[in-house]
Amino acid sequence: MNNLADTVVVDPGFGGGDKQAQAGPAPQDASVVVPPPATKQSSALKKTSRYRSRSLSASSTDSFSSASYTGSSEDGDDVPPREKVQKNSKGSSDFCVRNIAAQHAFGRREIEIAEQEMPGIIALKKRAAEDKPLKDAKIVGCTHINAQTAVLIETLVELGASVRWAACNIYSTQNEVAAALAESGIPIFAWRGETEEDFWWCIDRCVNAENWQPNMILDDGGDATHLMLKKYPTMFKLVKGIVEESVTGVHRLYQLSKAGKLTVPAMNVNDSVTKTKFDNLYSCKESILDSLKRSTDVMFGGKQVVVCGYGDVGKGCAQALKGQGCIVYITEIDPICALQASMDGFRVVKLNEVIRNVDIVVTATGNKNVVVREHMDKMKSGCIVCNMGHSNTEIDVNGLRTPDLTWEKVRSQVDHIIWPEGKYIILLAEGRLVNLSCSSIPSFAVSITSATQALALIELFNAPPGRYKTDVYLLPKKMDEYVASLHLPTFDAHLTELSDEQAKYMGLNKAGPFKPNYYRY
Repeated sequence: MNNLADTVVVDPGFGGGDKQAQAGPAPQDASVVVPPPATKQSSALKKTSRYRSRSLSASSTDSFSSASYTGSSEDGDDVPPREKVQKNSKGSSDFCVRNIAAQHAFGRREIEIAEQEMPGIIALKKRAAEDKPLKDAKIVGCTHINAQTAVLIETLVELGASVRWAACNIYSTQNEVAAALAESGIPIFAWRGETEEDFWWCIDRCVNAENWQPNMILDDGGDATHLMLKKYPTMFKLVKGIVEESVTGVHRLYQLSKAGKLTVPAMNVNDSVTKTKFDNLYSCKESILDSLKRSTDVMFGGKQVVVCGYGDVGKGCAQALKGQGCIVYITEIDPICALQASMDGFRVVKLNEVIRNVDIVVTATGNKNVVVREHMDKMKSGCIVCNMGHSNTEIDVNGLRTPDLTWEKVRSQVDHIIWPEGKYIILLAEGRLVNLSCSSIPSFAVSITSATQALALIELFNAPPGRYKTDVYLLPKKMDEYVASLHLPTFDAHLTELSDEQAKYMGLNKAGPFKPNYYRY
């Protein structure tokens, strides 16, 4: 196959909208390739007729900066990465990052720091490195690119895989980490602040490479799967398996399966116990506070907050904010989740009932148009609006791009949206995933998810023909338990072992699995 470096790729199914504007599959007649735009003006500026930027003082950026989230990842280099000619120390140019020369050393230190808090994936790397269970695997990855993901990527390579990687979010990439991966010889195409066009071009460069054909997909949001299915359907049929870790991506896979369009087996990692309980709940419980504090310096005590959605992400956010002294309201469509929220001491309301009084709005539903212009018109001045769901469709940001409103950029990923009468709201990360756009996430929680993803890839790649049909599967319970066991030594935790009599009484194997698939943890 020829490299399509000069071809501009846009979302094959979502038209000219945002990269995750719809959760479902695209129409069959959707356009795949369009000519490049005539100007280089940013999409944010093009979408609004009134936008002004406030100059940043040193104290403003210092109070927000942390490792890559401002300074190094936004180095002021105005030359688009696609227009640069860069090579790593080995002479390879099979990558596209912001600035490999200036950033790779710092990125390597970031990765080394992350490794110290990722015991599970490091243990898996050491145990399986000799066996090379992913030998001959050619993996296209489309995930957030940060120090923790880099540990996963390098683990997959150590286990024998050949990989090519792109970002699943235009704002979450740590530029220095991408540079470090490029320097180590990994074909990576990602930088912080990509345009929508850049986004699809990067994925295309990973999928369509000369003398390299992918046979596995590791996805976060379904974008790599979506592009391959729409643009390279023949290549897609040769894939041995897909591993998907997000609610949005899993929803897309089930839609494809229901429509009879999923021609390869897929593993739903998002609903594995180790991913759902530890990444969605415990990680978000910490990172929501980090995101809001870094981006706005907000004092939580006494603030009124509404969290839209009380799944595992919403539970983590609500519990964390309540623990800081916030008055927390919950919106829910599911009576079971609503009852859980009520029993946990939260008041369940409709958004319109509290929207005029709340100080912070957090979306965590995975749905679309949860917070729309009508809601934002009613918000008090200074209300903070952010999204903790994977997709950027929960907040109707396009409804704010009208001539009567002024956008004022005050910090990286922080915009004031100003109404004609002077009222303003604070929008974080333009409605995208706030914890990966405005802060860091706990490396330990990512270690659990990364180990789950690696095991899912190993399972699908090495499965004998016929074990998995063209459907969506959950990670086997035994693997979930193995991932958990890899992390227990960190806490000096000692498991009790069943006696033969106890195992027989319970009808269990002494080595597990210890719970049936229907068990709710």
